[in-house]
Amino acid sequence: MPLLHISLRAGKPEAYRQAIFDSLYRAMREALNVPEDDQFMTITEHDAANFRTGNAYGVNRSADVVYIQITVFNTRTAEQKKALFRRTAELLGENPGIRPEDVFVTVLDAAKENWSVGNGLAQFA
Repeated sequence: MPLLHISLRAGKPEAYRQAIFDSLYRAMREALNVPEDDQFMTITEHDAANFRTGNAYGVNRSADVVYIQITVFNTRTAEQKKALFRRTAELLGENPGIRPEDVFVTVLDAAKENWSVGNGLAQFA
């Protein structure tokens, strides 16, 4: 039940943004074993004046950096997260062609009882 928030600079075509969705969904299916059609993702585009990146931690990022925040159940292992990071960079490199240096991912763990996916129910509590 991952929930993804993706941020990038404005101006990329729809096919580029759809490729991000598709690549991230595939990475989650492979690395986290998410169920089929478990797709809860948004993309927010920002004007250049409202989007900043740096080259900290020895990574030479460009203006094409993509910030990806993934909230998941707190049951994911460190190995699963590492596999997710690796596969995400690989797949985004293939399509839509994002450099690995420009793939910035954070994973936020949330307890299952903190989720309601509709109808006012705590489906996983």
